[in-house]
Formats: sequence, structure tokens, C-alpha cells
Amino acid sequence: MRVSDGRPILGTSDDIAPMVRWLLFVAALVVLIVAVGGITRLTESGLSITQWKPLTGAIPPLTDAQWQAEFARYRQIPQYIDVNGPAGMTLAQYKFIYFWEWVHRLLARVIGLAFALPLAWFWYKRTIPLGYKPRLIALLALGGLQGVVGWWMVSSGLTPEAADRVNHFRLAAHLLVALTTLGGLVWTALDLRELRRGQAPARVTRFSGVVLAMLFFQLFMGAMVAGLRAGYVAGMGWFSMDAWPLMQGSFFPEGVEWAGGALHALVNDPFLTHFVHRWWAWAVVVVLVVMGRRLKGRHARLASIALHSAFGTQVLLGIFTVWSGVALWLAVAHQLCGALLVAATVWGAHCLGRRDQVGLGM
Repeated sequence: MRVSDGRPILGTSDDIAPMVRWLLFVAALVVLIVAVGGITRLTESGLSITQWKPLTGAIPPLTDAQWQAEFARYRQIPQYIDVNGPAGMTLAQYKFIYFWEWVHRLLARVIGLAFALPLAWFWYKRTIPLGYKPRLIALLALGGLQGVVGWWMVSSGLTPEAADRVNHFRLAAHLLVALTTLGGLVWTALDLRELRRGQAPARVTRFSGVVLAMLFFQLFMGAMVAGLRAGYVAGMGWFSMDAWPLMQGSFFPEGVEWAGGALHALVNDPFLTHFVHRWWAWAVVVVLVVMGRRLKGRHARLASIALHSAFGTQVLLGIFTVWSGVALWLAVAHQLCGALLVAATVWGAHCLGRRDQVGLGM
């Protein structure tokens, strides 16, 4: 089999189809772990496991003595000393936050195995098309990096000088590596799907590059909002204009700390971070609407519908999250929809970057 530009590949269409399904399955697992990560953050569970044991950590405490030992380690970190200890945290309450962090880490291990084992099998069977091995290795490396960044993030909240939370820059890195991996999985699956049809890989057009860059910045600012707990600073109350579109009754929030300069305030001040995140979203919406129209012009109807559904739902969830005072289920849905928006935008960018002009909505 050969692609349209004449380059040979290994394997057949029947060999490639399982690889497409495999990559999309792993992408779905990444979307799931992003949602679980949101639950972990919002329940303040991320610091409950104070050690990184990539292998043995998959087994939770099984005896009362083991639980007491884990709880004793947790009682030594600032989050317990400054917040949960004075609040009277019990062992049962500790087990609840431990559960979510354990599930989060277990799912990360599952994703690693779900990617690495099939990759080894396809490699052994020599069914990976020429030119795709480096890309798949890069995706595997991103997955490994995600684990390292995850522990790097957690470790920032364990030191004696830490506050009761992880460093928000490290949290942003953790989330963005996951979403970048998601985008890479979706793009590679779509390229392989096109390869089955004898088409060359898609390219990132200049317009799509701008859209992806704007979305990346919005996701970064969303991670800043999460890490700084800035979702609470606008106020709350269902359908309260003072909380949205205003912030504490004003269009531009009062209380922004400018002492360190504008750039410092942008990524460290919760008021300004929240303000930029909520209004930059509309700039992203504009370019996504343009992308949707271009997709319709390229007969990529399904991709256009997915894109509009994702960003429309995401905007509503963001507003409802603020009005609710950051209700857990709404905030998690907002983070989950953000991952789906990444997948939909990558799908749209791939359609616009294809070399052919037909069948883009299939």
C-alpha cells in the first residue's frame, strides 16, 4: 500500500484500523483522567498521598496499621497542619481524599499500560506505518513526562514552606501536558485513518495554528484560575449579574495587586487571572466560529457540529460554575468539556489541513 505521494508503508488497511481504535481509546482515557483530576483538585485530595511509588503505589493500604501510617505522613504536611488538622479531620475523612488521589494515579498507570503494551505489540508485528514510530514514541514520552510532572506538582505542596496547595504553575504544566497528549493522540489517529484511504498526513494550516495557540493560552489561564482558586473571587448567586458578567459588581475587578507588574499579576493575582480567563474565552469563541464555518465549507459537517457543541457547552458551564460558587459537579464538567473542546478543535484543524477536499465529515 502507498499513500498519495508515493511513499510506501508497512502493513495493510486491516493492520491500521486497530491502531486507530487503540489511539482513540487511549484518548478517551485521557479525557477521563482529566475529569478525575478535576475531582481530585476540587476535593483537595491531591496531597493525600505523600509518596511516589510508581509500582507498589498501585496497592492502597489494606490494614488499619497501614492506614494509620499513611495518615501520619499526611499529618506532617502544611495542608493538614494549617487547614485539615484544625478542622478536625478524621481517618474516615482522610480515606475519602486518599481514594480520589489513588484513583487518579491508578488511572494514570492504566493509561500508561494501555498505550505501551499495544505499541509494543504493533511494533513486534511490524504493522506501524513508516514515519509513525517517532510520533508514537513521542506520545509515549509525553505520557511518561506527565507522570513526572504530576509528582513534581504534588511535591510542591509537601515541603514545610508550602501553602495548603500545590504550586499553580506546576498544576498548569500538569494539565497542559495531558491536553497536549490528548491532542497528539487524536491527530495521530486521524492521520492513520486517512492513511487507510491512501491520503497523506494532514498539516497544521496557519489559521489552525492561530486557533490552537489561542485555545492553548485559554487553557493555561484556566489552569491558573484553578491553581489560584480564582473561581471564587467573582462572587456567586444564580443568575446574579454581579458575579457574571460582572465581578463583585464591577466590570473590572477591584483588588488586583499590581506591585509586581502586569505580567506578574496576570499569572499570580486571582482577580486578574479570572478576568482574563473569562473574557479571552470570547476571543477564542470568535475564531472557533470562523473555524466552524470553514469546516462547513470543506463539507466537514460532523467536525463543525462537534466544535460548536463543545465550545457552546464550555461557555455555559463556565458561567454556571461561577454562579454556583464553584459547585463540584459543574466545575468538573467544565474541566471535562475543556478536554472535549481540545479534541474537537484538533479534529477541526485536521480537517482543514487535509490534502483532499471530500469526505471530511466522515
